[in-house]
Amino acid sequence: MAPLLDFAVYNSGDADSDPAHLNHAHDLEREAVSFFAGLFRAPERWWGCVTSSGADATLHALHLARARLGAAAVYHSAAAHPSVPSAARLLGLHTVVVAIDPTGEMDYDDLTRQLAVHRGPAAIVVATIGTPWTDAADNVAEIHQRLDQLGITRRHVHSDAAGTGIPLALSDDPPPFDLSDGADSISLSENTIIGLPMPAGILVTRRQHAVPDPTGRGRGCDAVDARSGLARIMLWYATARLGRRGLRERVQHGAELAAYTEQRLHDVGWPRWRRPGALAVVLTTPPPSVRARWILLTAHGLSRIICHPGITCQHIDEFVADLAPHAYSVSHDGVAVPGLLSEATRGTRHA
Repeated sequence: MAPLLDFAVYNSGDADSDPAHLNHAHDLEREAVSFFAGLFRAPERWWGCVTSSGADATLHALHLARARLGAAAVYHSAAAHPSVPSAARLLGLHTVVVAIDPTGEMDYDDLTRQLAVHRGPAAIVVATIGTPWTDAADNVAEIHQRLDQLGITRRHVHSDAAGTGIPLALSDDPPPFDLSDGADSISLSENTIIGLPMPAGILVTRRQHAVPDPTGRGRGCDAVDARSGLARIMLWYATARLGRRGLRERVQHGAELAAYTEQRLHDVGWPRWRRPGALAVVLTTPPPSVRARWILLTAHGLSRIICHPGITCQHIDEFVADLAPHAYSVSHDGVAVPGLLSEATRGTRHA
């Protein structure tokens, strides 16, 4: 990809059509999005685009929902990614936080209660597919059932599948989460499994939900007109080279490495937790001297290792070797991640 840095490549306007200027990659963007539309079982008539990040894809999904439904309330679980309420706030949408069960999945009884209390003419529900700490996936089919019970027909259910959408799509028995399962739109990040060296995201939705841009230039994808063409070329290259088989091999490698990581932490007696089959391991946060060398997602006394492409057994062995001398200072009872997460998110409903 390095020779492409000599060129200013940027996409603008609707990805469905080519702009007047020649230095774009709209055709490759369409091919890349088409790959993911197939992966997430989109209907025959769909629309999608590459965004600047997974969070940006969620922002645009909520924008499409707002354009179609008006200023409806956004319901999301307490374990949702922080970008979800941020996106709603940017769009001027009221948010309602729904409780989670001990595993981090949405509490559907509480969803029903919140829908009844905050009832309006329409509802937007964000299903978190792969929560940041426990990799739980909210059930899209169950969400639709709860909306049906209350007779809420004007709705938009968005699947925020930033972290685990690809692994679930390639698994044998995934929970209901994609467009075939009833999601109106789905978004994901291209930095973990795909391994892009720059932020990028994908948004796929039903074509009837992709409202035309008021400027008349088709269906807008970003708030700004110019979008990085290089990121779209890289994404096209990765999907063309890997295909489903290559992605499946990457997912399998990540799961095996996560299991290896969990075992190595167990060997030195460091508290850890992992959802079966997940590509991430949660552990009690290491001391500052270890974190100075190893960059970890950390919050509430917990840290997370995501076994994405580029991480090897050697990296894990070196990390555990740095961690082992400090093992005597932490509890050996394991990490009660779901319970701790519930406490950390309890009572965080947003106005």
